[in-house]
Amino acid sequence: MKTIKISLFCGAIYFLLMAIAHAIGFKIPGLFIYFNVPSYAYQDRIISFLAFSWSVFYFMAFKEPNKQFLKSILIVGAVAIAMLTFINLNTDFVSFSGKINPSIFHIQTGLLLIYWIWLIFCYNKLKKL
Repeated sequence: MKTIKISLFCGAIYFLLMAIAHAIGFKIPGLFIYFNVPSYAYQDRIISFLAFSWSVFYFMAFKEPNKQFLKSILIVGAVAIAMLTFINLNTDFVSFSGKINPSIFHIQTGLLLIYWIWLIFCYNKLKKL
């Protein structure tokens, strides 16, 4: 139980930092998946409040881990990772700038996938309780 709580708390902090970075337009790799792709301020603000929502969901799950709520987080996480992968594979990032190397986007998405797999492991451990 302690492992999943720590993992969820880390997720809450990560998404809170992502929300802050997007709100102020501070493009930090890891907090901005597409940190070197041009974006409009309104796009970043939309992502900011969505990331804040994720932070709240993770924090609420941290406060009181619930199997159904965790299952929802895992389902939405799978969809998010699938969509990021789709974007990474189907967007011509070079058309924005020849300096953009999309391999970093794959690495960042891969790290999110590893975190998601870790949450599945923790969830399965929780299910046995």
